Amino acid sequence: MKVQDKDRENEVRRQRSFGLRLNLFFFSVFVIFSVIIVRTAMLQFVEGPELKQEAVSRVTRDIPMQPIRGNILSAEGVPIAYSKPTQTLYATPLKNYANNNEKGLQNRPELKKAVNEILAKFKELNPSGEQPTLEEMLSRDRLDLENIKHYGYTPRKIRTDLTEPEIAYFKEHKNEFKGILTLDVVEEATREYDTDSVAVQTVGYLSKFKSVRENKNFPFYQKIYKEQASGADPTVQYQEDEIVGYYGLEQQYQEYLRGKNGYKRIEITPQSMAKEGGTEEIVAPKKGNDVWMNINKSIQTETEKAIAEQIQVLRRDHPYVSTGFAVAMEVDTGNVVAMASMPDFDANKYKTGSISGEDFNEIENLYINGTIRAKAPDDERNKAESVVYMGSTIKPLSVLIGLQEGLFTPSDGYMDVGNTKLGEFDKKGISNAGRHYLGWIGPRQAIEKSSNTFMIDMVGKKLLNKYGSAKVIDVWDKHMKEFGLGVETGVDIPGEQVGLTDYTNDDESTLTRMAYASFGQQGKYTTMQLAQFTVMLANRGERLEPHLVKKITNQNGKTVKEFPRKVLDKVEFNSDYWDLVQKGMNTKLEKTFDDFPYDYARKTGTSTQWIRNQNIDNGVFIAYAPRDNPKLAVAVVVPEGGFGSQSAAPIARKIFDAYDYEYGLDGVAKKTQQQFNEDGTPIDTAAEGQNP
Repeated sequence: MKVQDKDRENEVRRQRSFGLRLNLFFFSVFVIFSVIIVRTAMLQFVEGPELKQEAVSRVTRDIPMQPIRGNILSAEGVPIAYSKPTQTLYATPLKNYANNNEKGLQNRPELKKAVNEILAKFKELNPSGEQPTLEEMLSRDRLDLENIKHYGYTPRKIRTDLTEPEIAYFKEHKNEFKGILTLDVVEEATREYDTDSVAVQTVGYLSKFKSVRENKNFPFYQKIYKEQASGADPTVQYQEDEIVGYYGLEQQYQEYLRGKNGYKRIEITPQSMAKEGGTEEIVAPKKGNDVWMNINKSIQTETEKAIAEQIQVLRRDHPYVSTGFAVAMEVDTGNVVAMASMPDFDANKYKTGSISGEDFNEIENLYINGTIRAKAPDDERNKAESVVYMGSTIKPLSVLIGLQEGLFTPSDGYMDVGNTKLGEFDKKGISNAGRHYLGWIGPRQAIEKSSNTFMIDMVGKKLLNKYGSAKVIDVWDKHMKEFGLGVETGVDIPGEQVGLTDYTNDDESTLTRMAYASFGQQGKYTTMQLAQFTVMLANRGERLEPHLVKKITNQNGKTVKEFPRKVLDKVEFNSDYWDLVQKGMNTKLEKTFDDFPYDYARKTGTSTQWIRNQNIDNGVFIAYAPRDNPKLAVAVVVPEGGFGSQSAAPIARKIFDAYDYEYGLDGVAKKTQQQFNEDGTPIDTAAEGQNP
């Protein structure tokens, strides 16, 4: 019995203990839920408005930090367009200071006091620098207190090119004006161009993004602007006043040169002002890549100098000559080592991204690159533009076409009597230059002696007889385009034109068009097209893509893009035809090339144009050297310069000499063989042995 009573007692104890624990559990649950309910109520009804305001106040904005633009360098590494580091002072207002509302007017006095203190520091730390007035500082171009050009939270540029004392002071006093504005010293860069004015139109210029963002001529910028409107990656966003490539290589390689934005992520207030003491996140900008040209500064400057000097010489007998254009291209690679459009100007006029009206009036007829498109001179009504008829420089191609089409053979002869007629009613006919009678000649002599009548009778007329009026123009046009005449060359620069093909204009008879086309009076082509055409003659049929740029490197010197040799098209002609043409390119020149140490192939050209109620002569010249192992092809155009042999050929000679000195037409750079005096000046070996 005692055992049973004890078991019953233990069972009662266990039940009591379990009930107690269960009650404690329910009580704990009650307390926890009560706390949650009370806290929720406090969050919703007591702290809710404050928390909501805090959440709103923590809105952030990304402020772009512009990257430093990459450099454009010559082939030998000389900076032609480069970024010069500079320190800029920015101010960010922390309150509303606009004149158009009561709150802004109330806040103005404290801002004016702060700005006056800043102006005093400008004068103290840099007395010789710009000293803006209070009104200028408060204007839309600086602090922009009405937020016309900026958002409220956007930093405003108030001073550039800070001196060392200014940099030190404003960095130390960033928060000098608490609650009014903050100051930031930011490293930026200004664009500078070589003061020697090297390949100005090729290197290009700058503009501000806001000036080109909606211009249909700049689809790249249009696309960027459209993407920004929908919220793009902050590292690629463009600012309104950011400078961008506007022409030439600056535009062509904008994406590489620009780099990527950095940005400063800041907190802003509900009033869209920067929040004082708000958290900041900074991502540094990435500097742009460097673009290395194939253009050699030494060859380029010699080319420009040669054109400028030749223009002065020619003006004695040709008072209207004012421009000249030249392109030098390597035969093996397609690399462009010189590309001159003269006259030129100082590209630093564009370095800020804008140009004054006065400056633009001075360069209005100079900024276009006349080697790739029609460039009007200072008086286009009375002077010839840069794209002229190619004249007799077409004759090597005319002979190639005649041979390829089976119109004659290399051994066929032709009696040149100095004149030929286009039908029985043509009383005047067409003559050779100077009405020269050349006698019995073959295709090779027709090129060398520059026979117009051979080209008309043996090429123009015979091709018309073979294909008829319905097809012959298309056949001729096909051959022209095969040699890059009438199509884009593919050169890596924007704005290239394809030239003008008058032979497609049916205002004249097909016979007339074919006759004049055969000796170069129906097609106008750019100097770049002529250079590419000359390269094709030199390498026997390969149309190479001209390359202005050799490579692009990052800031560590690593190559990020290269531009290898590229063949656009190739024509296959019998090797005997090429041999004949190469031998025929042997036009006699006066003294220009008398002492030239290499055998070279050349063709002069003189195209005629009606201007000022008279026919004027444009000088054209193409050549490559050496003849049997060509390294360099050159094309020169001098509008209104007279005969190509007298106007354009002397320029080409100086280009060949400059290339020979830098690289060597035989593969040995002559500068490596140059001897120097003790003072570093070169010894004139040509003068050695002469009597004083």
